Amino acid sequence: YFQLSYRLSLEMNGKLYGLAALALILSILSGLGFIALHSQLSSAYNEIQILSQKLDSLNEKILMLDEELRSLTLNQNPGQTYNVNLTAPERIYDSVKDSVVMIRVIAVVQGFFGPAYASKEGSGFVYDNLGHIVTNYHVIEDAKKIEVYFLDKTILEASLVGSDPYSDLAVIEVKPGKKELKPLVLGDSSELRVGQPVVAVGSPFGLSGSLTQGVISQLGRVLRTPGGRLVPNVIQFDAAVNPGNSGGPLLDYSGRVIGVTTAIASQTGQFSGIGFAIPSNIVRKVVKSLILRGEYKHPWLGILGVNVTPEIAEAMNLPQAYGFLITKVAEGSPADKAGLRAGNQTFRLSDGTVITIGGDVIQGVDGVKVIGIEELLAYLEENVKPGDEITLTIYRAGKKMDISLVVGAFP
Repeated sequence: YFQLSYRLSLEMNGKLYGLAALALILSILSGLGFIALHSQLSSAYNEIQILSQKLDSLNEKILMLDEELRSLTLNQNPGQTYNVNLTAPERIYDSVKDSVVMIRVIAVVQGFFGPAYASKEGSGFVYDNLGHIVTNYHVIEDAKKIEVYFLDKTILEASLVGSDPYSDLAVIEVKPGKKELKPLVLGDSSELRVGQPVVAVGSPFGLSGSLTQGVISQLGRVLRTPGGRLVPNVIQFDAAVNPGNSGGPLLDYSGRVIGVTTAIASQTGQFSGIGFAIPSNIVRKVVKSLILRGEYKHPWLGILGVNVTPEIAEAMNLPQAYGFLITKVAEGSPADKAGLRAGNQTFRLSDGTVITIGGDVIQGVDGVKVIGIEELLAYLEENVKPGDEITLTIYRAGKKMDISLVVGAFP
C-alpha cells in the first residue's frame, strides 16, 4: 500500500512538475511573442510617424506651389505692381468680389437663464480651390452651425478645419460642388509702407460685398487677441470698417491680401478712424498649419517683462534705454532652462506702476536689434518655430552676453 501510494504520489508530482514546466515554457514563449509583437508595433508606429511627417511636408509644398501659381497668374508682369489699370478700386473689386464671403454663425452663448443660441456675422475669403476659407477665430468661436454666403447668392454649409485664438485666425471648409471658387493670393506684408493705399472688402452689419478704401496709418502695432496673446506687426489702417468686416481681406492695389481685418479701435463698437489687420506673413504660416494639422504651435520663451524706458534704464544703470526687461521667468520654461534671470528688486515708476527690476534685458535675437516686445515678438512669430534654437543678446550686471535657447511651444 505504501509503495503504491508513494508511486502514485511520484506520478502526480511528476505530472505537476511537467505542467509547471509546460506553463513556464508557454509563459516564456508568450513573453517573447509579446516582446516581438511590441517591437513590431513600435517599429510600425515609428514608420507611420515618419510617413506622416513626409506627408505633411508634401502637403505643405503643394500649398506653397498652389499659392505661387496663383500669384504668377495674378501678376504676369511683376514689375508693374502699380499699373494704372490695377490701382482703380473698382478694378480691384471686380477681381476679388467673388472671392470674399459673408459668414453667418449659429453659436452657443451664455444667457441670463443659461446657455442659449445666437447668430453672428463676419467675413472671410477663399484661400484655395479645395474649399478652404480664411476668417477670424472670434467670428466662428463656439459655432454650432456655419453658413457661407457668396455674392452671387450661393449659400454653402461649412465645417471647421482648425482655429487659433492666439492669432485670431480660423479656417473653415465648404464643399463647392459645381460652384467655381476663386482663391485670393497672399502678399508680402514685410514690404508694406505707411501711406500705402489699401482696400477692405467685407460684410459690415451684414451688408455683403461692401468695399471701403483708405491708407496704411502705421505698421508694427501689437494687438491683444481674444486668446489673450499679443500679435506683432499688426497693420493699422483708416479704411472704414465696422462689425461684420472681421475676417475679411485687407488688400493692396494689386489685389493681394496683405492682412485679415480683425478689430477696430472704438469706444462704441463702431468705426472711429482706426482699424487693425493681422499681417499676411503671419496669416500664411498659421493658415497652412491649420489646414495640415488643425492647430498652430506658437513659439514660446516663458518670460514676462516690460519695455525699457529712460526711467528704468536710469534705475538699472543701463548705458542705453532700449530692450525688453525680464520681470518673471516661468519655471521649467525654455527661458528657465537657458538660464535667463528675472529681477528681484521692487521699483515704483513715476506713474505709480510697481515693477521688478534687476533682471536680464533682451537687446537682440539672432543679430536683430530688440527695442522692445514688438521686435522680439515679430521676429519669433515670423521666423521661428518650436524646437528651433535662437541666440538672445542680453545685458546682465553691466555686461553684454549671448545665450542660446531652444524655443518651446506655447502651452
